Amino acid sequence: MQTPVKKYCLSDEVASKLQQQIASGKYKAGDQLPTEPELMELFGVGRSTIREAIRLLVNSRLLRVRQGLGTFVELQHGTCIPWYERLQNAKGPDLQEVRQLLELKIAEKAALNRTQKDITQMTRFLKKRYEAAVNNEIAACIAADIQFHISIAEAAKNDILADLYKTIAAQIEKSFQEVFSDTSAFLNVHEAHADLLQNIIDKDPRKSWQCAAKITGQPVQ
Repeated sequence: MQTPVKKYCLSDEVASKLQQQIASGKYKAGDQLPTEPELMELFGVGRSTIREAIRLLVNSRLLRVRQGLGTFVELQHGTCIPWYERLQNAKGPDLQEVRQLLELKIAEKAALNRTQKDITQMTRFLKKRYEAAVNNEIAACIAADIQFHISIAEAAKNDILADLYKTIAAQIEKSFQEVFSDTSAFLNVHEAHADLLQNIIDKDPRKSWQCAAKITGQPVQ
């Protein structure tokens, strides 16, 4: 089955799709890519586009061409998948650890930098989260929970932190959808979320950090 790409910057599009396939684990270090004709058929593009895409990934040290043998994935010497693709594919303990690190720092900075507009947004999403939890509306509860934490990230007034959190938010939401079948767990930690919001409103970064630690399961020192 073909995976056609848009008819602009074709080589960049193909390179990006190959990167995504490597990031997802379809191709691992040492694996050989399909031949040029196979890649042409897969992406629905010409030979020159495939060669340019391969050249781009060779220059970024993601691929290596071995004359007479083919093209191989080369994840060595510090080469890494772009961070946003790594985060988008994070799962399990790795995702939880990144979540903890981000949410604790975000809570601190939100307590220092929040505005009245931020408070209104956070309060609105926490209310929606609670109402959905009480009514056992799991999908709405998860969505409101994610939006509540995104609103805290935006209140931190650090665009990089906010973008990092938004990048993994979809993965967090997906993991919640897989794990939770009802809203009981969300009700159990509602008080901690309410305390987090209040401490951010009170501009108390230490207590905000502690609340975020409690919510994410990080031991509080």
